[in-house]
Amino acid sequence: MPRFPSDEWFREFGQRINASPEYREAAASWEGDIAFLIEAEPDRKHPNDVWGWLDLWHGECREAKLIDPERAERAAYAISAPYSRWKDVLRGQLDPIKGMMQGKLKLRGDLSMIIRYVRAANELVHLTQKVATEFPDEAGT
Repeated sequence: MPRFPSDEWFREFGQRINASPEYREAAASWEGDIAFLIEAEPDRKHPNDVWGWLDLWHGECREAKLIDPERAERAAYAISAPYSRWKDVLRGQLDPIKGMMQGKLKLRGDLSMIIRYVRAANELVHLTQKVATEFPDEAGT
């Protein structure tokens, strides 16, 4: 079971995206990569900031992996939040679009474009829930 956030987890997420006809249809004209900053929360056994990345293009995930902050700066979009907030998103307890509008998730990029592709965004969230995930603050409990 891949641990969130890890290279293995993002690769599995990318595979789920590519296996989803719903995502392919909803994002058929989407162009742009997205970087995700999972901010450190040492008290939750996530001691360092971690950047994940999806290279999304016309309904396909061309690559999914961890990246360095310099690469994240070049992404068309970047979304950042503390580890526990991302955990809420992965569990379906926080809608990321609402989270961005409420300031719970910070976005660099055009929010109106993301809202235009809300169906694709919702499918991405749905697909995160299909990745069997181990959370560091729950490991061994």
